[in-house]
Amino acid sequence: MYRVELPVWSVTLGKDSATVEFLRAEAKRISKEYGNHPSFCFWSIGNELQYDFNILASMLGEMKAADDRHLYTTTSFTFEKGHGDWPENQDDFFVTQWTKKGWVRGQGVFNQELPSFDKDFRASIEGMEVPLVTHEVGQYSVYPDLTEIPKYTGTLMPLNFIAVKEDLEKKGLIDKAPQYLQASGKLAAILYKEEIERALKTPGISGFQLLDLHDFPGQGTALVGLLNAFWESKGILTGEEFREFCAPVVPLLRFPKAVYTNNETFEAQIELCNYGKDELKNSTLSWEITADGRSLGKGKTPAAALAFGHNGGLGKISFPLQQVTNASKLEVCLSLDGTAYRNRWNVWVYPSSVDTKWGGVKYTRSYDEAMALLKKGEKVLFNPDWRTLQGIEGKFVPVFWSPVHFPNQAGTMGVLCNPTHPALSEFPTEYYSDYQWWDAMSHSGAIEVARIDKNLQPIVRVIDDWFTNRPLALLFEAKVGKGKLLVSGIDFWQDMDKRTEARQLLYSLKKYMCGNRFNPSSEVDAKDLSILSSAKNQK
Repeated sequence: MYRVELPVWSVTLGKDSATVEFLRAEAKRISKEYGNHPSFCFWSIGNELQYDFNILASMLGEMKAADDRHLYTTTSFTFEKGHGDWPENQDDFFVTQWTKKGWVRGQGVFNQELPSFDKDFRASIEGMEVPLVTHEVGQYSVYPDLTEIPKYTGTLMPLNFIAVKEDLEKKGLIDKAPQYLQASGKLAAILYKEEIERALKTPGISGFQLLDLHDFPGQGTALVGLLNAFWESKGILTGEEFREFCAPVVPLLRFPKAVYTNNETFEAQIELCNYGKDELKNSTLSWEITADGRSLGKGKTPAAALAFGHNGGLGKISFPLQQVTNASKLEVCLSLDGTAYRNRWNVWVYPSSVDTKWGGVKYTRSYDEAMALLKKGEKVLFNPDWRTLQGIEGKFVPVFWSPVHFPNQAGTMGVLCNPTHPALSEFPTEYYSDYQWWDAMSHSGAIEVARIDKNLQPIVRVIDDWFTNRPLALLFEAKVGKGKLLVSGIDFWQDMDKRTEARQLLYSLKKYMCGNRFNPSSEVDAKDLSILSSAKNQK
């Protein structure tokens, strides 16, 4: 099915009568040439239109009267004050990012809310009498794929990508480009999955628009695609993996959080969305929980009838976590027996209590104290407040659309780390951000390590946007004189009793620093750490 728009994207529609008359005539031409097409179902006057809604209402009435075979909407969302949060009077369907009752896409909430998978948007659409389609879901930027440069063999030159490549070469970071691409892409895919699943879990939401599955080179270089501008894979995930959460039939789980302790029970409600060809009869849904490929538990739930649309309350998973004695990542898989339809989610389980002793490690938030301890040859975990260091604001969700077009946003794109580094041995992770990093990214600031030593290799690197390409770190280490230093831009001092992930990550760092493997390869002169001195009065 097609949703057709008139060729207009304007914030001044109505100020130029010639434009309005052209659009009226164009609507007649479209109806004449294409109105009989069986897939021509939906019609919008344009994209994000603004200014004169009286003229828009008049145009919509004329279009409906002239051709009543389609469903019409005034505009595909709008930022016009007084509009955009509820359907216009003549709308047969409604396209929006939010309503007067709340958001209907995750871009507005994923940074502000703890990761949870039991939420949907039903409260935002309560009382709405027409179908709703979410507007431009996604727009999570992915780092440029510089291997695209040779593909431009025609009249276009990728000057934007060439500029990024030259900047990385100048800063000695060109070897990081493929890793930046993959790590930022994995984060974008994780967020796309949750965006889509929240919509699927919402009875009453009739569809979602993705913006976009491929990159848009214009408007500030918007690299928001899981595919590149040539509609080719970036190697982030396969089509089969994408179809696990975006397909005619999608198994779904509703559970409250991503991180647990092993004295808790993982509980989830089983659901399924069916937009396939047929209603499903006498089906069975199977679930399994694994760790490193080893099965920890499994079960089945029968489903006598899976109707078209959203099917909730199909069953429940209840799995005590006591058998998980070490910090672990678990995978929960839900599948529809006899079909290829399945879906998967990661959760993390940590010990309910960890050793809080510091051993031979000294913790401080004071620069002066850190320098004095290093001079004595101590092991020091220095944890300054990043705001006093002019650090880069921590943010879980990556750059929106484009850092060039929207420059006033935190410009980070997730973490990049070596998951086998011993400092992370008790904090299971991939090389990229997943939901166990939400707390660290939301309570942190990245430190520009090149201001200390351009050769420093962070334990956990923050990917900067491609417009500035700063070498940023959440965690880095160095020898300083006789001492050994680990610097954290993550807040390890506020509300630690409520922050399970922060407590576990701090435990992992302490265990590493107390052992013999804490032997930083980089050496830094104390005077080179002076950029951290603005934190010297912290206690």
